[in-house]
Amino acid sequence: MDQERFVSSESLTEDEQHLTTLRPQLLKDYIGQAKAKNELSVYIQAALKRSEALDHVLLYGPPGLGKTTLALVIANELGVKIQTSSGPAIERPGDLLAILNELNAGDILFIDEIHRLPRIVEEVLYSAMEDYYVDIVIGQGSTSQPIHFELPPFTLIGATTRAGMLSQPLRDRFGIMAHMQYYEVEDLEMIVKRSAKVFQIAIDEQASHELAVRSRGTPRIANRMLRRVRDFAQVHGDGNIHIKDTRGALEVLQIDGLGLDPLDRKILTTMIEFYGGGPVGIATLAANIGEDIITLEDMYEPYLVQQGFIQRTPRGRMVTELTYRHLNYPLKDQ
Repeated sequence: MDQERFVSSESLTEDEQHLTTLRPQLLKDYIGQAKAKNELSVYIQAALKRSEALDHVLLYGPPGLGKTTLALVIANELGVKIQTSSGPAIERPGDLLAILNELNAGDILFIDEIHRLPRIVEEVLYSAMEDYYVDIVIGQGSTSQPIHFELPPFTLIGATTRAGMLSQPLRDRFGIMAHMQYYEVEDLEMIVKRSAKVFQIAIDEQASHELAVRSRGTPRIANRMLRRVRDFAQVHGDGNIHIKDTRGALEVLQIDGLGLDPLDRKILTTMIEFYGGGPVGIATLAANIGEDIITLEDMYEPYLVQQGFIQRTPRGRMVTELTYRHLNYPLKDQ
């Protein structure tokens, strides 16, 4: 049986089915990200008091931490409409203009993966963000003509996992920047309990804690694991989620006590067995394990670095002593 990969660059159908019910609607219901949430609360209240559009917002951090959810919450708090798109989907200036044309004063345009906007679209966005107008040329050759579009004041919310790939001119036009951090275990426990309540299934304290510990600091992963454990509990248990069901399900799914999945362990064991623990370049490592570089850099490496399994050095990636101990390898100097 193929193991489900809990860190995935592709959204799942089941994710989409439960997205609306699992997402909080207001800041008071949004769990975690206290710093970003507290600052945004002030900016939102100030914009409402002045009857102005909220300043443009950049949300950045690893995938699965709630950037899209927070954008929807901001729209709800402001009481405005939100148009959503993604960087790769906006291929031409005309595509951007079609979206902007749907906005009313104060509305929000949310662009996920904003670092992947084509440069020609990004340059059109500068004047839209700063002065609320767009100049584009339609037609070709002798029939071409410039068109000037005035826009209502709006808020652009950009989300990215790779803030360093944004150009300086685009980054400078965001007045509000929020760094999304990995979640604490206590916050993830609250998220798991809330999701279980939405699913109308009982979960005990030990089980919710176990899921929180193994979810890599990421709500999206916590919710995915909760659904899988729920399946095991309903088929092999009494329908409620107990610690025994949870541990049994996660053992089948090969999610260890620190949340490492089979690909995490493949990355680390490859570094130890093929490269003596490193240093090794990310491109070489990606080719060896059969994954693309972006997947490793965006989906896996941030957590492995944050947890102390991998170190980045000028010569490449290296595993740490913790990795040897966790995977039961003899230390390199021995």
